Amino acid sequence: MLNGLKGLGVTLRGALRSKVTAEYPKEHLPIDNRFMGFPALTWDAARDEPYCTGCIVCVRYCPTQCMSAQMQDNPKFAEGVSHRKKIIETFEINLGRCILCGICVDVCNFDAIEMSHEHERSERLRNANRVDLPTLLDMGRQYQAEVGWKQSKPNAASPNERAAAKAAVEATKAEETPENPETQAADDTDIPEKSGGDAA
Repeated sequence: MLNGLKGLGVTLRGALRSKVTAEYPKEHLPIDNRFMGFPALTWDAARDEPYCTGCIVCVRYCPTQCMSAQMQDNPKFAEGVSHRKKIIETFEINLGRCILCGICVDVCNFDAIEMSHEHERSERLRNANRVDLPTLLDMGRQYQAEVGWKQSKPNAASPNERAAAKAAVEATKAEETPENPETQAADDTDIPEKSGGDAA
């Protein structure tokens, strides 16, 4: 009888204790900001284009060779809107082969790729885990919004911004110089010069 009451007490204490697990997949525990999910491409909202220039460094360093990419000339650079001469044209990652090592993030010089929080990619088809550029950019936008992501260094000036800055400097110099050079020359002649006799 006494042992039965003790057992009932243990059961009641366990029932009233707060949960430490989640009933996955119905419930999801919160993910830490440093969690490393699958890679995703980031989006430059200031230039309205991807940060990725298609330099292929991440593809070369990937130990599983799960990435492929191709670059193209950036039309926004020709328009003077962007500072990137090249931009990514196609990018594909086979997430089924990705081992989440993060080397692609470490070698990227442009803040173009980050390890997102995306981790639920169970698929039935053989090539269903091959994701293309639009999907990677969507994953990146979602990650940037979740963690409040910021780039490590500001964008370089675009050709239009450099031209505007140069024009502003030239306008400032023009305002500082005298408008009438003849008046300036007349003012210079009014100043008496010290002769050798006066100095003696």
